[in-house]
Amino acid sequence: MAPTNQQTTKPVIYQLFPRLFTNTCDSCVPFGTIEQNGVGKMNDINEFVLSKIKDLGVTHVWYTGVIEHATATNYSACGITPPDNPCIVKGNAGSPYAIKDYYDVDPDIAVDVPGRIAEFEALVKRTHDAGMKVIIDFVPNHVARQYHSDAKPAGIEDLGEGDDTSFHFSPRNNFYYIPRQQFAPHDVYLGEGDNAYREFPAKATGNDCFTAFPGRNDWYETAKLNYGVDYGNGSRHFSPTPSTWFKMLHILRYWCSKGIDGFRCDMAHMVPVEFWKWAVPMVKEKYPHVVFIAEIYDVSLYRDYIYNGHFDYLYDKVNLYDTLRGIQCNNVSAACLTSCWQTVDGIAGHMLNFLENHDEQRFASWQYAGDASLVLPSLVVSATISTGPMMIYQGQELGERAIDSEGFSGRDGRTTIFDYWSIPTVRRWYNHGLCNDEHLSRFETDLRHTYQRVLLLCNNEQAIARGSFFDLMYVNYGNLNPHRQFTYLRSHKNETLLIAVNFDNVPCSIDINIPIHAFECLGIKQGEVNAVDLLSGQSTTATLQADTPFHTDIAPHGAVIWKLTPLRRPRAKSKSAK
Repeated sequence: MAPTNQQTTKPVIYQLFPRLFTNTCDSCVPFGTIEQNGVGKMNDINEFVLSKIKDLGVTHVWYTGVIEHATATNYSACGITPPDNPCIVKGNAGSPYAIKDYYDVDPDIAVDVPGRIAEFEALVKRTHDAGMKVIIDFVPNHVARQYHSDAKPAGIEDLGEGDDTSFHFSPRNNFYYIPRQQFAPHDVYLGEGDNAYREFPAKATGNDCFTAFPGRNDWYETAKLNYGVDYGNGSRHFSPTPSTWFKMLHILRYWCSKGIDGFRCDMAHMVPVEFWKWAVPMVKEKYPHVVFIAEIYDVSLYRDYIYNGHFDYLYDKVNLYDTLRGIQCNNVSAACLTSCWQTVDGIAGHMLNFLENHDEQRFASWQYAGDASLVLPSLVVSATISTGPMMIYQGQELGERAIDSEGFSGRDGRTTIFDYWSIPTVRRWYNHGLCNDEHLSRFETDLRHTYQRVLLLCNNEQAIARGSFFDLMYVNYGNLNPHRQFTYLRSHKNETLLIAVNFDNVPCSIDINIPIHAFECLGIKQGEVNAVDLLSGQSTTATLQADTPFHTDIAPHGAVIWKLTPLRRPRAKSKSAK
């Protein structure tokens, strides 16, 4: 059966990259070092900063890039050994998904490097004190090629320790090997002489590249972990339980002991569901409050990873996100949103929705919408179509466009995860810890307020946080342009929201039919109602019944969220008995 979500609220997640978030350098240079471009610190995310994040309506902070990963910066003087060979590090800062030590914190984001674990624990406490929960990454599929844990607890065996490298696959190995071949990626300089990177035999690369010759576009900086699947013939070897399973379970429990509240599990579908079926209940046996979020890109696996893998939430990237992007960019019909909820019918509360994250291009980038002012219909649908979590990415609420060419990342419409850099909009909002609009444009300030208004509704309105969903499109194709408008109901007890969005660049005036089936299905009473648009504040009275359409106007690239409550008429005074 599906896991029981223990959240009493609809999760609103703010993804925050400490390395970037509080970096105040305004003169970063492409391919710059940490000395040139600076770096954000955990300690800078103080009580006041956290209060301003919570003001957006945020319930959870996802601290991205916390666990120590490969980097071109040498920390050997701080006891972190061996230093990573820069030839197999992407960028100077390195990818937060090339984990070097599962038991340690990234030294970049610590003020006192030897005390980095304590600084992280203090950040967790501050976040909890601010009324929010903490999510961190768990990267189970791959690690840095020079993985070595110098922080692992006593008695813990390192990954790869004891592997028999003469086998391509062995259920007792932690890695996959290419015997008798040296690692030689295409178009990747591995250095010369004593500074060259040498790996013999080569390990398989993280994106299921089982040769010694991955390309530059492969995840060549990572090595894939072995969970007991022989990808040569497809056979699965889960009994006896593979050692990788035990090692990863210990790592999960270690971070739970630090007080965190959840894991965003990177590329979870590249790890066999049998592992999650085994590991998640064992973690929750001691830490029942901890949630598991799967990054997953295969709709056909959704139910398996919920019902058998015990995940609380899944990325709905290839379903809702891709559809919204298609509507915005490629003239996909808004009517396709109906198939989105139908695809996840019965598991919608487990779907995590988003418009941006570190993997995706910024909504305001020229590669996507090119203009943050167009975001409202996509934002409203993502945030209100289900009871599942809504996630935003640092700077999204300010219209960050990601137009910089930072270094390894390049000008790709994304905020770099590989380089030492700062985010222009976030830097100006952070304002050396003042967290105000002093250096923001009027548009950026207004956009942040728009995000705040929508995100606060996620939990202020029980119809969104806990309510039922009813698609109104099938009775309204003649009343609106189904390719550009979409409308639906959310309802909980005596609270009903009528939501309509307009993806078009011209205003629309529509009459929305509500069928008798909606009244019966949701338990809505027909009659006179007070109607308040929760986005604009406009109010009116209206008749809510099956034979009377509800009229609304919607601005270009706009949305309305009409809250409909029964009109309470004054009681007639009773006559006094004589």
